[in-house]
Amino acid sequence: MDCIARAAADVSDRIHVASTVENDPEQAVRELFRDFPLPELAGVICFCSSRYPLDQLAEALKKRADDLTIIGCTSSGELSPDGLAEDTITAIGFPASAFRMKAICLQDLERFDSAGAQREVRLLAAEAREDAACLGSDLHRAAIFLIDGLSHREEMLTVTLQDALGDIPLIGGSSGDGLAFRETFVFWDGAFRRDAAVIAVLTSSRPMHVFRAQHHRPGETKMVITKADSQSRVVFEINAEPAAEEYARLVGLRVEDLEPGIFAAHPPMVRAGGEYYVRSVQAANADGSLTFYCAIDEGLVLTLGEQTDVVANLSELFADLEGKVGPIDRVIGFDCVLNLVEVERRQLRGAVSAIYAEAGVIGFNTYGEQFHALHVNQTLSGLAIGR
Repeated sequence: MDCIARAAADVSDRIHVASTVENDPEQAVRELFRDFPLPELAGVICFCSSRYPLDQLAEALKKRADDLTIIGCTSSGELSPDGLAEDTITAIGFPASAFRMKAICLQDLERFDSAGAQREVRLLAAEAREDAACLGSDLHRAAIFLIDGLSHREEMLTVTLQDALGDIPLIGGSSGDGLAFRETFVFWDGAFRRDAAVIAVLTSSRPMHVFRAQHHRPGETKMVITKADSQSRVVFEINAEPAAEEYARLVGLRVEDLEPGIFAAHPPMVRAGGEYYVRSVQAANADGSLTFYCAIDEGLVLTLGEQTDVVANLSELFADLEGKVGPIDRVIGFDCVLNLVEVERRQLRGAVSAIYAEAGVIGFNTYGEQFHALHVNQTLSGLAIGR
């Protein structure tokens, strides 16, 4: 189908979504794409549990791709058509009648070339505009960003890429592997890749809106980072005391009590530009230090966050998004894995899962989220797409 014919197609063609728990990679991909009209799609995004043998899964995806752009990443849980899920492969496909998707992969992030990346992204944006011209003149764009969640390069890349994208908003997530913190991957050009990031410009004749929401507010308790290694995101001292010990004291617990549920319930927050952002703790280390999910620097003043009503927040969020884009077709969601830990600890998994399913959220649980030029934690960030 050529560009003109596609543009003339029925723009009400639905966005295709699917999820599978099939164990065999070949069978899983066959089941996943069983009802996807692949030749009529502009692109597909897959969110994959790290339990799968990734080499075999990559080969199965590559066989089905042909000339279709398929991107994806490993996850710490998936947001499926039925809500919160685990151990699945979940996918979303965009009909070419109303969408275009152009993507590139940035590799070797350890030696990231900022100037070179900006050139590549500017070229990507220009090609995306040209490719989507046949969809009409009133178009909406967003850049979907997936990055190796253990690369520690998110802050640098988000600033660089958003600058190169100009008025195209960036939204995305850091890939995960449950809570193992061993190996995380992005999928590009038939392979799962480490130390890499994928950026895709999604263009549509339908309304689209990027968003960021969090379920914590700043409390009264303050702390100061007094010794840290910003490159490794490790904090050694808080308030001139051993970091894990002082954090535990501030939340009213013992060091031996510290675990992901505690970090999720009591996240440090930083104020920037008049707003508060979570700086989540990833782990308490044997030497008494704390590892964070986000960049952290000496001298930074943090405020302990307090929980709010998650269910009420989500209901309000999706009602607000409908006000932005009209009736929602689908939401691409990037939900921090610590949000998952928190809703399970508070026995809210069923309620949150039902809200996600009703709102049409498809995505994954992340090791961090990207919103415009920011790398953030413990948010639900994403892209709402209207009908």
